[in-house]
Amino acid sequence: MLYKLELSLYQRPFKTPLKTAYGMWKIREGILLKLIEENGNFGEGEIAPISWFGSETLDDALNFCKSFSGFISKKDILTIPNNLPACQFGFESALPSTNKPLNKPLKNSALLPTGISALSAWKPLWEKNYSTFKWKIGVAETNEELKIFEQLIEQLPTNAKLRLDANASLNWETTNQWLQVCDAWGKVEFLEQPLPITQLEAMVKLSQQYSTALALDESVATLNQMQACYQQGWRGIYVIKPAIAGSPTKLRQFCQTYKIDAVFSSSFETSVGRKAALNLASELSLKNRDVGFGVDHWFAETEVKLIKNL
Repeated sequence: MLYKLELSLYQRPFKTPLKTAYGMWKIREGILLKLIEENGNFGEGEIAPISWFGSETLDDALNFCKSFSGFISKKDILTIPNNLPACQFGFESALPSTNKPLNKPLKNSALLPTGISALSAWKPLWEKNYSTFKWKIGVAETNEELKIFEQLIEQLPTNAKLRLDANASLNWETTNQWLQVCDAWGKVEFLEQPLPITQLEAMVKLSQQYSTALALDESVATLNQMQACYQQGWRGIYVIKPAIAGSPTKLRQFCQTYKIDAVFSSSFETSVGRKAALNLASELSLKNRDVGFGVDHWFAETEVKLIKNL
C-alpha cells in the first residue's frame, strides 16, 4: 500500500512558559501529517518530539519526513527505526485503518504551575471537575517546596489526588526527604521520577522502603527503555507518553504481555496526537488511573498555528 503524504509544521505557544527541571519551554512545535489512499480515504497523525526527554529532535523528524518525496509505503512506516520514536507513533497512528473511537471514558489529571502559584491554581481546575493534580518539584530549594507542598495538601479536598513529578532532579537525600513527608501525609498518589535514569537500582530500593508509590517517567520515555527497566526488575508505575514512546503496535504488545501499571500522559501534542494517545490509554490502562492530558489551560490558543506545508 502506497500513501500520498501531506505534512505541515506547526507551532503552539504556551500561555506562560512551562518551567521544569530542564528549563523553560515557550513554544510547542511539531508536525501534522496525513496519509491518503488512492480512493481518498485518509488518516491523520502527529509527530511531537521532546528531544530532551529521549525522543528524536524536530530536525531529525523533518529530515526523515522529507526523505519520502510525498509518498510513503506501509512497509516504510512499519520499519521506521527505533531512534525515531515520535515518527513511529505519528506515522503508525495515521494509518487509516488505525483510526478508531475510545473504548471507554477516561478521567484527566491537571498539571499545576510550579511553586507557590499552585496554591491558587488548583481551585479553578477543581471547579472544572478535575480531581487529580500533578505538581512539578525539584525546580526550587527543597525546604521551600516542602512548605508549599504542605499548604497545598491542606488546601486540597479530601477526595482529591496529588501527584509529584521531580523530572529526575532530586538526589538520594532529597528523595528520601520527600518520601518521608509523603508517607507522613499519606495523600500522594505517587512520586514520579525523583532520581536520574542512571539510578534505577536505587529507585527499585526506594520503592520497597516507602508506602508512597514511585513512578518512572524519563527512565521509560521510549519502548526500548520500558523493556530494559522491566528486565531490570521495575514493577512499579510506568508513566507513558505515547507520542514519544514509539510504535503503538509494539507498545500495546508490551503492556498486554507484562500487564504493567501504566499512567498515560501528554506530550503537549495537539488534538490529533491526543486522540491517538487516548485510544491507547483507553485500551491499556489496566488500573484505570487518571490520564495526564489535562494541559489545554497551558496554551494561549486552542487552535494550533500552521507555519508551513512541507
